[in-house]
Amino acid sequence: MAVQSHYFSVGSAVPWAEPGVGAVATQSFVEISYGPLGLQLMKRGKSAAEALHELIGKDAAQDVRQVAMVDAQGRAAAHTGAHCIAMAGQHVGQGYSVQANLMADSTVWGAMAAAYEKALASGTGDLADHLLAALDAAQSAGGDIRGQQSCALLIVKGTASGRPWEDRLFDLRVEDHDHPLAELRRLVAVQRAYRKSDEGDKLVEKKDFEGAARAYAESARLAPGNTELLFWQA
Repeated sequence: MAVQSHYFSVGSAVPWAEPGVGAVATQSFVEISYGPLGLQLMKRGKSAAEALHELIGKDAAQDVRQVAMVDAQGRAAAHTGAHCIAMAGQHVGQGYSVQANLMADSTVWGAMAAAYEKALASGTGDLADHLLAALDAAQSAGGDIRGQQSCALLIVKGTASGRPWEDRLFDLRVEDHDHPLAELRRLVAVQRAYRKSDEGDKLVEKKDFEGAARAYAESARLAPGNTELLFWQA
């Protein structure tokens, strides 16, 4: 899941995900409980649509909520309340959902969907790249009418391993920044570099020093100018 907003620390409220269960985005006049409760319902076996329908049905303020869910089987569902601040809308596709509110233009969610599908069809990059492409497209189409401030990227594995600390692939947040999407891309690149450095650490534990040297070298290549990663390569 990826999100951008002109709102401080959007990553602390909107994105929720659990390995082997699904993901929830709770937006607009945010009711944070949609996140944990939606995951709980999907974990019990409900589809994304069933979980969303159950929670919306109990919410007296559903007309100002915007919520999307995707379950571990790739079934997606979304809700945009009639009184979400314009421009607001959504597009539910195969295995994904895009949605936006308080946008400068009504083309934003369509641009997000097209960019995501194009990135996916290209066969290049990973899920993080595809999600970032959607956010960039939203911004190019006008983005938040208030401007930019914060963004977040949260990606977990599709199957739980029983080792949750290994199942969270990306959990990055830009809390307050003039150019949050550019900063998020920078952080993604840094995380990829540190992940490669972690591979080097594991190879050192196994006394595979040649393999570790290759991993550390690749880590330093991925984050040029990062002195810590150069240190480990040395």
